[in-house]
Amino acid sequence: MTLTETAIPPEDRDIDAWTAPAGWPAMALPQIEAMLCAAGQPFEMETIEIDGIATRCWKYAPPSLAALAQIARGHGDKTFVVYEDERVSYESWFRATATLADHLRAVGIAKGDRVALAMRNLPEWPVAFFAIVSIGAIAVPLNAWWTGGELAYGIADSGAKLLIADAERLDRIMPHLDDLSSLQAMLISRSTGGLPDRATRLEDVVGSPPAYGELADADLPVTDIHPDDAATIFYTSGTTGNPKGALGSHRNMTTNIMTSAYAGVRSCLRRGEAPPTPEPAVMLTVIPLFHVTACSAGMTGIMFGGSTMVFMHKWDPQKALEIIERERVTATGGVPTIAWQLIEHPDRDKYDLSSLKSISYGGAPSAPELVRKIREVFGALPGNGWGMTETMATVTSHTAEDYLNRPDSCGPAVPVCDLKIVDADGVTEMPVGEVGELWARGPQIVKGYWNKPEATAATFVDGWVRTGDLARLDGEGFCYIVDRAKDMIIRGGENIYSSEVENALYDHPAVTDAALIGLPHRTLGEEPAAIVHLAPGTSASEAELQAWVRERLAAFKVPVRIVFCEETLPRNANGKILKKDLAGLFG
Repeated sequence: MTLTETAIPPEDRDIDAWTAPAGWPAMALPQIEAMLCAAGQPFEMETIEIDGIATRCWKYAPPSLAALAQIARGHGDKTFVVYEDERVSYESWFRATATLADHLRAVGIAKGDRVALAMRNLPEWPVAFFAIVSIGAIAVPLNAWWTGGELAYGIADSGAKLLIADAERLDRIMPHLDDLSSLQAMLISRSTGGLPDRATRLEDVVGSPPAYGELADADLPVTDIHPDDAATIFYTSGTTGNPKGALGSHRNMTTNIMTSAYAGVRSCLRRGEAPPTPEPAVMLTVIPLFHVTACSAGMTGIMFGGSTMVFMHKWDPQKALEIIERERVTATGGVPTIAWQLIEHPDRDKYDLSSLKSISYGGAPSAPELVRKIREVFGALPGNGWGMTETMATVTSHTAEDYLNRPDSCGPAVPVCDLKIVDADGVTEMPVGEVGELWARGPQIVKGYWNKPEATAATFVDGWVRTGDLARLDGEGFCYIVDRAKDMIIRGGENIYSSEVENALYDHPAVTDAALIGLPHRTLGEEPAAIVHLAPGTSASEAELQAWVRERLAAFKVPVRIVFCEETLPRNANGKILKKDLAGLFG
């Protein structure tokens, strides 16, 4: 493989496509890996047996999240979290984390116990998360957009003994408390009213974020934690039935620290530059921390490097522009929607956005046009990648010139990971360029699904995870996601599994047939839309069915449009609805 083969031939380029400068790339991917991952180098790898599978791992990744917390404390008075007018330093955060960890121990939380965490991005979130995992308990971050019933399911399914939540999430869960027999106690943040039995104000334990620095100089409780001990349960919606909890380990989480750093160094070497001395970044974190993208791929690296996370109460592009200017934000992103809204905001030119160095995203389809726009409008480097809850985020990383050169790819696998394309028979590996199901393996693949052995056996095979994505690999290992095998819609980075919405529609007494499809959307990627057939003699309006779904599922899952079909929906010989034939109904 010659160095020049990475550039797309001029005759195959769009007229506005990025043109590789002379001499780019300066180094091929295998050369970079051989240099950076050599013995004694920071990205050295070692082979470790994980659950009986020989697995390449980063040798110098922190061995646990508790170890990461100790590293982060070393950043002292540097600002860790900014939220509106609240600022929390690393030392202050650590004191609150250690205090809460002691409290959890005192109320009976032991290694392996589950503790649910349900709140928006607040300074309390990383305090709660690290207090849980640092004593060997299992953190269960729940989707803060879920309804009360969905939150109650996550608490019950995980068997959480304790819930740490903000007042908004408590209000949703309140009607379901009597059904949550495993839940022994709750710590509630930012509550201004009375609390139910079993509940205590979180502030009574650790104080409010601005006062964390006044807490005693404590250390984390001593806990024996192995890298492959369970640390997290992140829920991912299932194609059928209820959401499944992906059981992750400490190694799963800390792997991303080295992966992100490797991607940055690789980009410099590709353009022939020596990697600069690492400098702390300021990250506008707008993706919820209950997603592995923000928690695992984002927060862990930020803490390792002593960077700053800036939270927003909710996403607002106008406020984001203000924050970027005020805080001198160097990086942001999450999903393509965010980048588009910043680019297209009518007041963008009124703000000094020159601090922005990178805008990265994943979790939703993105147009190649966006890659170029990020560079043209902000002078920032674009970044993308691929991963999923079951891979604890990053498997491929695609940044800078490589992304500009291949804007329709999600990049090559990071050195500790392997990808392969498998035929529909689940056995035959497809050759380069052929499309099949994407399989991935590496040290960040989760341990399986919580209490779902059959689903685990179907998805995790000899160290590989069957992703359900249809993809192809090129000759240099760059991955291209071409479709999804699973019946899923991705709306602005949030997964919507069709069966969940269809089942909610089927529960309506007038609906006898229903199908959910994704309609293309320029900034969100896709939006859900439904086609329904009503039982003879019954009636229902679009607004009625939308309200019906909204009462049962999170708002982002509600179909934006519903059309009615006089006949039952078209099916193939196996009885499966032919969804590709339905998009024309939304012309």
